[in-house]
Amino acid sequence: MMSHTNTVKAYVYAFLFSLIIGFSFMFVKIALQYTNPLTLLAHRFTISFAVLFLANKLGLIKASLKFNHLAAILPLSLFYPISFFLLQTFGLLYISSGEAGIIQATSPLFTLGLAMIFLKEKITPFQSISILISVSGVIYIFANRGIQISSFSFLGTLLIGGSAFSSACYNVMTKIKLKDFKIIELSYAMMLTGFVVFNTAAILYGFYTNTLNHFFDPYLHPTSLLATLYLGLFSSLGTSLLTSNMVSILGAAKVGVFSNLGTVITLMAGVFFLGETFTIYHFIGSVLVLLGVIGANRGHRKS
Repeated sequence: MMSHTNTVKAYVYAFLFSLIIGFSFMFVKIALQYTNPLTLLAHRFTISFAVLFLANKLGLIKASLKFNHLAAILPLSLFYPISFFLLQTFGLLYISSGEAGIIQATSPLFTLGLAMIFLKEKITPFQSISILISVSGVIYIFANRGIQISSFSFLGTLLIGGSAFSSACYNVMTKIKLKDFKIIELSYAMMLTGFVVFNTAAILYGFYTNTLNHFFDPYLHPTSLLATLYLGLFSSLGTSLLTSNMVSILGAAKVGVFSNLGTVITLMAGVFFLGETFTIYHFIGSVLVLLGVIGANRGHRKS
């Protein structure tokens, strides 16, 4: 049975996770004023890996991974961050951010199904309905934002759907890999993979578009630098550590639903920091999300 202390810790981690994800969209918007998506991904994972590398060298953490260990964790890294971010980035070339938001909101449903199949997690009907309510809240918000769907893009839908599925696979596979590896080891391997893959992709993109001379532009502007540091330290590294801790305590299915809570915090960040309007449909959708998150995490099963 889960101890009360672990339960409290898990929900503190969940709140921090949702808070970081919620504000990350605002910082992504800021950073993309100075660079392209691939270069931004390269910089944020360079920062993440550099912090872990230095901490490991200074003895602050212990992440002594051999090549066979990295190979064992590679499938996890392929789902997140690699396929999640690449599919999301290229999917947004074909469909609007509003359409992508609706599709991305289905990730908790994928997580629920995969957790029940591969992890044999026991979820009550009430909790399943609560997850569905949370998803419907996000869909309701985006559906009322006046999305312009001029033409259906099968490729864009497929790419964003693949990104949502990758996020679900990451949640489930994290639970599996935690049987053999420590949380810090998983994060170290994931940040290393992201560092290598995204820097390679960004450099190739720079050569192809003849923009490689602007590779370090995000570090030359204080606003962009702040946004990139936030995304690297908190949105990439921080959420990786928090997710692993959450999954180890709550299970994959319950963790998945907290991504939708991040949408509510994104709305609040837009209202308070970007001067965006908060409407009645924002309120209704947010209430649905909150009710869904609360309901999904009620009634923990005893092992």
